[in-house]
Amino acid sequence: MTTTVGPPEIRAYGDRGLMLACREDEVPVWLAAIDDLDDPRILEVCPGAATVMVRFDPLRCTAADVTAVLARLSPTMVETSPVSHLVEVPVVYDGIDLADLVRATGLRTDEVVALHCAPTYRVAFVGFAPGFAYLRGLDPRLTAPRLDSPRPEVPAGSVGIADQWTGVYPRSSPGGWRLIGRTPLSLWNEADNPPARLSPGVSVRFVPVGAGDFDDA
Repeated sequence: MTTTVGPPEIRAYGDRGLMLACREDEVPVWLAAIDDLDDPRILEVCPGAATVMVRFDPLRCTAADVTAVLARLSPTMVETSPVSHLVEVPVVYDGIDLADLVRATGLRTDEVVALHCAPTYRVAFVGFAPGFAYLRGLDPRLTAPRLDSPRPEVPAGSVGIADQWTGVYPRSSPGGWRLIGRTPLSLWNEADNPPARLSPGVSVRFVPVGAGDFDDA
């Protein structure tokens, strides 16, 4: 069954952009609908947690022109959508913040691991750093705030939790997420096209593995 999504709130975003505010589950729908326009005046479409940013060419159109185009769209959403392209991420659950998360949740370590592996996550958007995918679908029992002080360097492949999100650091970078594990899977390769393995709409499942699997990868 499909339903037509309601009209989003559209507001100016600088002198050459528009921001669409919508429900979280409607972001992929609007992203696909705008991409399908294949309008040369639209230069970039960037999804957020509950927004879609549209950047246009101010030499070829005005904000009002693009607003009118977007207002005419009536995208539909499949209520029970099939799993998109699925990426399985092997994880060694030995992160330096795992013990703190266990204490904070009152769960056992194996329960935390099981809860983290249970969902099929969906990439909501990519941000913070190139290729860093924010994964929607975390069990509310694992919700944990960011660190008060970010670490100056988090190794590539670190699996973390921050608020309602989970994700994997594709490259070594500063970061303030709670680290619960690590993966040998490469999620960023500048030689690839695109270089990021995870993009909005892709489905992700975490699979627990032993440290030997990591070291042999």
